[in-house]
Amino acid sequence: MNKQQAELLNGIALAYIGDAIYEVFVREYLLDKGLTKPAMLQKNATKFVSAKAQAKIISAMDEVDFLTEYELTYFKRGRNAHSKTTAKNTDVVTYRISTGFEAVVGILHLTQQKERLQEFWNFCLKTIEADLV
Repeated sequence: MNKQQAELLNGIALAYIGDAIYEVFVREYLLDKGLTKPAMLQKNATKFVSAKAQAKIISAMDEVDFLTEYELTYFKRGRNAHSKTTAKNTDVVTYRISTGFEAVVGILHLTQQKERLQEFWNFCLKTIEADLV
């Protein structure tokens, strides 16, 4: 997929790939930290991948104007997208913010912005790492 095609995707499609990419970042990180027991992996992964965690990261990013205008466009596209799925363990607003978060990861991945995606991940780590067991 080229950049132009990626930029035309809807927010749900961007969030779909962004969720998978972010999950790989989290899983690799946890394994690198030496976690191998399924219960501990799941407990710590949730601290990164839950809608509440992603909303917390976006809030922290907002406080320091971390996202570029380009990224904000895709965050809003994801946040405002009408999804057929519903939030399981959180309110609708938090769920929509997390969809926007995942859309940003998706657009950065699909447009091959590897350095910026790494900066994004480093920000996520800095924000969540203190909560890890």
